[in-house]
Formats: sequence, C-alpha cells, structure tokens
Amino acid sequence: MKFSTTWLKDHLETDATLSEITECLNAIGLEVEGVEDPAQRLAGFTVAEVLTAEKHPDADKLQVLIVDTGEGDPLQVVCGAPNARAGMMGVLGQPGAVVPSNGMELRKSAIRGVESNGMMCSVRELELGEDHDGIIELPDDAPVGHSFADYHGSSPIIDVAITPNRPDCMGVYGIARDLAAAGLGRLKPIAFPKFDAADDCPVEIRTDDEEGCPAFYGRVIKGVKNGPSPDWLQQRLQSAGQRPISLLVDLTNYLMLAFGRPAHAYDLSKLSGAVVARRAKSGEQVLALNEKTYTLDDSMVVIADDKEVHDIAGIMGGNNSGVSDDTTDLLLEIAYFDPPRIGVTGRKLGLASDARTRFERGVDPAFLDDGLDLLAGLIVELAGGTASEKVHAGAAPIDAKVVKFDPVLTTKLGGVEVPADEQRRILESLDFAVTDDWQVTCPLRRHDIEGPADLVEEVVRIHGLDKVESVVLPRAEGVARPTATSEQVLERKLRRAAAASGLNEAITWSFLPEAEAAHFTAADDLWKLSNPISEDMKVMRPSLIPGLLMAAKRAATRGSSSSRIFEIGRRYFRGSDGLSDERATVGVILSGEKTARGWADGKAAMFDAFDAKAAALELLAAAGAPSEKLMVMEPVVNGEGTQFHPGQSATLRLGPKKVLARFGMIHPATLKAFDVDGPIAAVEIFLDAIPQKKAGKGPVSFARPSFAPPALQSVTRDFAFLVPLELAAADLVRAVKGADKANIIDTRVFDVFAGQGVPEGKKSVAVEVTLQPQEKSFKDADLKAISDRIVAAAAKQGAELRGAGISDAVRASMENIDGYGSF
Repeated sequence: MKFSTTWLKDHLETDATLSEITECLNAIGLEVEGVEDPAQRLAGFTVAEVLTAEKHPDADKLQVLIVDTGEGDPLQVVCGAPNARAGMMGVLGQPGAVVPSNGMELRKSAIRGVESNGMMCSVRELELGEDHDGIIELPDDAPVGHSFADYHGSSPIIDVAITPNRPDCMGVYGIARDLAAAGLGRLKPIAFPKFDAADDCPVEIRTDDEEGCPAFYGRVIKGVKNGPSPDWLQQRLQSAGQRPISLLVDLTNYLMLAFGRPAHAYDLSKLSGAVVARRAKSGEQVLALNEKTYTLDDSMVVIADDKEVHDIAGIMGGNNSGVSDDTTDLLLEIAYFDPPRIGVTGRKLGLASDARTRFERGVDPAFLDDGLDLLAGLIVELAGGTASEKVHAGAAPIDAKVVKFDPVLTTKLGGVEVPADEQRRILESLDFAVTDDWQVTCPLRRHDIEGPADLVEEVVRIHGLDKVESVVLPRAEGVARPTATSEQVLERKLRRAAAASGLNEAITWSFLPEAEAAHFTAADDLWKLSNPISEDMKVMRPSLIPGLLMAAKRAATRGSSSSRIFEIGRRYFRGSDGLSDERATVGVILSGEKTARGWADGKAAMFDAFDAKAAALELLAAAGAPSEKLMVMEPVVNGEGTQFHPGQSATLRLGPKKVLARFGMIHPATLKAFDVDGPIAAVEIFLDAIPQKKAGKGPVSFARPSFAPPALQSVTRDFAFLVPLELAAADLVRAVKGADKANIIDTRVFDVFAGQGVPEGKKSVAVEVTLQPQEKSFKDADLKAISDRIVAAAAKQGAELRGAGISDAVRASMENIDGYGSF
C-alpha cells in the first residue's frame, strides 16, 4: 500500500523525519518495501512567467515565448501549446532536466531554426495527471523562480507491505494509529464535515440476504455538481497509485484508501425501484465497470434494483449505473459483506479489485455509520447538493471478542520484557479495552485476534520488533546428531538418483482443479478446500501425475520436444478421522522424443512402457525396495489405475496386495481430458508402501568394500521357452532366477517372439542366465542339474523348453577348459 507523508500527517501529528517514520514502520511489523521521492523527479523544473508570446516565423502551430525564470536574463522557449500566452504562470523544464513521462533529457536546441532553452510542461509530461491539451497554468501569485517540486508540495511516498491478517492497516488512518501507539506522534480525530439531512431517503433500501450482506446502509444526495477533484485530493490518490477520475468517484476511492472502507455511488437516474442486496440468480449477467460481462450464480451476493443487477457486491460496481460528469442525483451505498463469500465470488469470476482485497479480509463493522457520514459530508462540501436521512437495512456484527490475558506471556512467548503498565498502554492505544483483571475486549476491526498469543504480538510489535534480541539456542557438547528423518533421507537419496538418471525435477502445485483431480480418484475421497486460492486450486491433489501432465503440456506448447520430469511430494485424501491423509509419492512423466531423429532410421524414437518400467525399477532400487522380489501385475488397484492404458501398464507389487508402484502409458482418454498430445509414459511410486529396513546391530564397519572380480569365470546359458501369451516375462525371469539362488547371479530376457512357427496362444521368450561357480569350475553334470532345475521352475509358470545352449561368445572362450568338453 502506498501513501505520501503529507497524507499520513493528515491523521498523525508528528515532527518525525522520513527516516524515523520508515524505521518505526519496520519496527512495528509494517514492512517498508520502498520509498519514492517525487521531488527528485521534478528536479530542474521551476515556476516561470511567460513575458511575451509571438508566432513562430516558420511554423503555424508554434509560438516563441520569452520566459522569466527569476534568475538572470529571460529565456527563449519554443512552445506548441494552444494555451500559451503572455502573462501566464507555468512550469519550465530547463536544459539538464529529465521529463518524468518519457525520460527525455532536455537540451538547448533549435526548432525550425529558432533557439529553444527548455520546455514549458503539461500535466501529463510531469506525471501529475492525464491532461495534455496545454501547458500547466499556475495561479498568478505563484513565486517565479521557485522549485516547482517545493511549490507543488510533492512529498515522499512510502510503500508498505500489509500482511493479510491486518486489514485494519489497509487505510492510511490505520497506519497512523499504529505509529501513534508506537510513540511517533498523536493520532488526530477524524474531521467529519457538517451538513444537514433534509428529507427521508426517497429510495427503498433493504437486504434480502442477511447471511451474505448483514448490513446495507445508504442515503441519497440530490443537486450535486460532478467535475475534477481539488488538487489535494488528486495528489493523495496519485500517491497511492490511483488515477483521478472525477470528484464523486475520487471521494469513494479516498474513503477506501484513507480509512479502509469501500463504498459505492450510483447515479440515481439510472436506478429503477428498490435497491436490494440479494443472492444472484444463476445465469444472471452484469456489465462491470471494467467493461467486462460476468455470469453469476446463486452463491454470489449482488446489489440490484427492480430491473437488473448493478453491483457484484463487495467487488466491483456495474457500468450501467455508475456516476458520470452529468450525474446530479446519486445514491451512496456502504455495506458489510461476509468475507468468505466475497473471496469465493472473486475467485469464481477471476475478478480482483481494491474493494475485494479489503472485504474478503474483513472491514471494520463499526465504521458503517461514520463512513457514510464522512463520505456524504465530503460530497456536500465539495460537490454541493442536499443529503437525505440515512437508511439502515440489517445490522453489522457487534459482538466484540473478549480475551483473558496475562502480561507474563509477553516475556514467555515474545522474548522481551515489557512492564505491565506499558502493555496496558499499548493495548489501549490500539483501542483494546483492558479491565483491572486483564480481560481484554478487542475492537471489531481486529478480526485477526483469536487468543492471548495475538495480544502478545500486538504488545511486542508496538514495543518494537527491533528490540527483541537474537538469542542463540542451547547446544549440547560434542558432534551434533543428524536432524533429518528417515523419510527426508530417503527423499534426498531418490532425488539424487532421479537426477543422475537424466530426469529433471519439477515442483507443481499441491492443488488441482476439481475435474482434473476427480479423474484420478473417487469424488468422495477428494480433499476439498473451503477457501481456495482460486477455482483452479480447489482440491488437494490425489496424485502427482496430473500436475506433471500439465507441466509437460506447458513445456510442449513452448517448443520442447521432450519432457523427462519427476517430482517427490505428497498425495492427499480425506482421512477417516476427517483430517487429511497424506502419502509420500514419487511421480515421473516421460513424454515426447526419447531419441531425436537421425540418419540411421530417419525418425525419432518415442518413450514406451518399458522405459517407464525401467525408471520405476531404478528408483525403487535406490529407495531400498527388494526389486528382485517384485511381481508385475495388473494396473487397476481398488478402482485406481484407469488413467493408464490397460494393455501397456502394470503395477509392481511385493506380494499380491502390497503395491509399490504403477507404471505404463497414459490412457488416450486421460490425455484427451488433460488436452495433452501423446504418447506419454508415467510412473507413480508409493513411498509409504516400501518396507523400511530394520536398524542395524553391532559396530559400524568403515572398511572399504571389495570390488575384486571372482576367481572363476562365469558361464552364460540361453534358454528359449514357449509360454502363454498372458504370462508376464518378469514372472518367468523370477522363476528362473529362483531355481538355483546359489549359482544363478543374473537373469534377463533378450528376445520375445510370437507369430510364424509359434503355436497360437503362445509366445517365445528367450532368457539369458548367468551362472557363477563358487569354489570350483562347473562340470557337465553340474550344468545339466542346474539346467534341469531351471526348466522345472519355468514349467511351473506354464513354460515349455524350446531350446538351450551356451552363447557363442562363451563357447569360444571355454572350449579348452577342463570339465566342459565340446558343445
């Protein structure tokens, strides 16, 4: 939030310097993000008088001015402004000055052959407004030769970051209150302009939705004259980054920025019948002030008359009933809206505004009457007219929260000692009522106060956060014990393993749109947020795959030919106890080209289900899972898995029921739902299902592991089996490897074939088996016995031996070894 020091001093009587103000703001928890001094931008611009104005000899629309700067001889300036004339006071930018609007440095130059020593400036060129039809005209008594920055009264602008829990400081008056409580000055009482209310309000005002709009106040002012705002008002709005529009609009913005109280003004001639706060009807539309049309639903609060909707309550007014330069009669509206309802409406419509920012955080319900009187008084004072009596529809919440407080908590929780009397003074200066036994009644505007700890925060920050000493926590002697949990260690190991395998880490939102989330689990299991950031972040993710799919889509739309991404995070489900059930998970997406097209085959290779399986096994091995014992089974588990292609996906299980991971190609229907081009392979590893290793016993060994090769040469044998088409190759490999655990050290599939020469309903699977002799070389009888055990183990899986033998490479190297003979 931005404001000028001049504006601040409208409400705070202080002699503090800019440096003292900013230091105090930081000390009380209102972080200063920046300070801007407009006077620096106006350096080199002075008040000047036009002595003569003559037509340019070579240009019809230019004049040659002789300008008195109050210093030395008058200067000659060429000017094209139609209002330039002899005797007027204006603003001269002399050579060396930089024009704020475009950054141009002024220099002495010749324009159409006539020397010009600077430029007479317009309002827009000095960024003081939008008017650029002519140069600035100052009053006749403006001091010639004085700095325009000093004459204009430009004061430093402070930019403060307001945390979401402090809506009471989203107005300059609230910030002044905090500074006064901190001892930087005295808070001035609000000056209410006096005016007489003439007649009863001629418009019926009511609220038909007391839940969404508990209080709806208003009054009519007739006979006003709209037009430009006075300079003091424009300067204050400009310091806050607001563009002055017209007197009536500017005054409503002033009330919001000065006191944190949004309000709205309607052109009375554009209203029909009663003005009502009510629920919208589903499908109703409103053309808002931003000239966009919004379609509403019945969860939203609107302000409407007998004819149409005129206001998205608490967020933005309608274009059809806004005040204009021709407005003479108006209706002022000021209300209290339910904060959560405003937030939900704004997110559904994707509509942000200064009013919404304040209403959804909670405005002061006690400032309704005063706010309406202050705004009406300013309008009558500056725009004329006659105000009616106020109309009160409904009532704002007035139940103040009472908190039992103990001053000792300030030292215990805040780490700073503050005398009890000083704590009482601080709380009372912030409008908390404190009894003798420390029963503290909170002002209605302080929605953030929930308990004693919040009062400690108030005391400590006003006392000064800079006075809280940094204290080193006690530390035990010796070497510090590891602080990472076993889960954190596992995730770090997996993160390194994934990166080493060529995957890039992605960090996606833990929230998803409801439709995308429902695609990955049953609707009843979704963990929905009651107050989400936006409608696209309404549900906690039940899987990491949706977020990674959307990340891959964004990469593809930006020209990426391949995405190899992973994420380690949590999935969220609705637990049986009503709380969130969080499960640690690894997600992987492989999309696009695995290898780019080349001269060998002329086309790119795409990722397939086997790439996903390899990634799953590699990461499971890094996580310590017994990958050699895993079973490859069907992908659907308790209704999950339909997001994967049924013929190109599977699960990895430790036993029939314990699922450690699922992998495969994403189903075309899922790709279509996410508007993603395929094919895409994916992996999801469930870390909570991986069995944890038991803690080791005995002393830790620091001996270097031995990597010496075995003394005896290994033997490789190939087996070809006829197996049923539905048999997973991994099941066959597991059976073969388990046939002789002492001698078989590795097993892998090197060929799969189905077609001519293979019986119908069968496929040929060729397996390479590596045998490692232990103490002596194998004899023929040893090899035959191992082969028989392998064939028997395969037969239990429905496999039939097609052929077996030693590979050619091994045969050539072993022909003369004793015990092998010829093959």
